[in-house]
Amino acid sequence: MKTLLRTIPLLIVLFVVSSCSSVRVAADYDKNANFGEYKTFAFFKTGIDKAEISDLDKRRILRAIEANMLAKGYIKSEKPDLLVSIFTKSNQRVDVYNNAWGWGGWGWGAGWGPGFWGPGWGWNQPMVSTSTQGTLFVDLIDANKKELIWQGVGTGYLSRNMEKKEERIKEFVDKIFEKYPPEALQ
Repeated sequence: MKTLLRTIPLLIVLFVVSSCSSVRVAADYDKNANFGEYKTFAFFKTGIDKAEISDLDKRRILRAIEANMLAKGYIKSEKPDLLVSIFTKSNQRVDVYNNAWGWGGWGWGAGWGPGFWGPGWGWNQPMVSTSTQGTLFVDLIDANKKELIWQGVGTGYLSRNMEKKEERIKEFVDKIFEKYPPEALQ
């Protein structure tokens, strides 16, 4: 029974963390922009340099963006119609779970028991879980007018596992680009 009581909080934490694994996306765009006239793209180095993430993660994001743009028929160019920029934010989330389960909870203290009165013990340690939620903004800028015409935003939990990091970044970018071009124009 003690093993079961100790396992339940761990299962709940795992369920909560795994249920938060999806990426939530949103997009906004200029309704006056003619998305059909854009054929070429390049990365906006000035904007990308301001993103406060490691150079390795920047390269991972840019490779994923480039793959999505090429898959949508855009051509990378020195004289682009669109400039692509990114911005990132992250928030640390701390969850505390109280592990007092069943029969009014277990704890340390005095109480009545079968045939005796005295101190008792139990498992009532809070469990702390931390996770990092990241937000990736992808901006598409009209290169001639220097105006933002589309912005995609992806928010989700980041992986600390280095092997899964590239996969997670690709998932963020792929989900964001599902919103481009705007539905009204597809």
